[in-house]
Amino acid sequence: MPAPTLRIPTALVLLLLSTGCVPAHRQPSWSIYPLQRRVPHDGLAVVSQPDGYGLHIWIDTDTRQSGVCQPRWTPDAARLFNGNGTAPFSSGLAGRQEFFAVVARDDVRRALRQQSEALCEALDPKRSFQWLEPPLSPEQVKVEKFPLLEEPDLLSEPAAVQQREDALLKGTPPGSPSPEE
Repeated sequence: MPAPTLRIPTALVLLLLSTGCVPAHRQPSWSIYPLQRRVPHDGLAVVSQPDGYGLHIWIDTDTRQSGVCQPRWTPDAARLFNGNGTAPFSSGLAGRQEFFAVVARDDVRRALRQQSEALCEALDPKRSFQWLEPPLSPEQVKVEKFPLLEEPDLLSEPAAVQQREDALLKGTPPGSPSPEE
């Protein structure tokens, strides 16, 4: 009778082992490495999904404070493709929840800090680096207002530009009534 009792635990162990094994290509590698966007140190690749998918986190700097350079976080990271391959690239956007989950990891934050500090050093070595933690939830995201982009005189009204151009072509000063009126 000892044989049947040994078969059940052995069969159970074999079943658990066979269902618990997941091929390596079906698990994220959690590789983390610099992936340049425009200049060195302005991007970080994080392979957070199977098959080399993940995030390409863009690193920006905030130099509004005199003598200080700190990271400026944008939770809208690009989607990383071929992250485990020889030619990783990014395209489109990844979800914000994925960004928050990825930056919650200590190893990712450590790499972000290193890249942010190197970027600040490269941009202006005279400024001191000040670390600012990335947002971990939607409530922590600070909406940045860029006043120059909101100025009404940055983009002219297309119809007004067309009128001025037409007036110049006809030889009438802008703002004066045209001969047809």
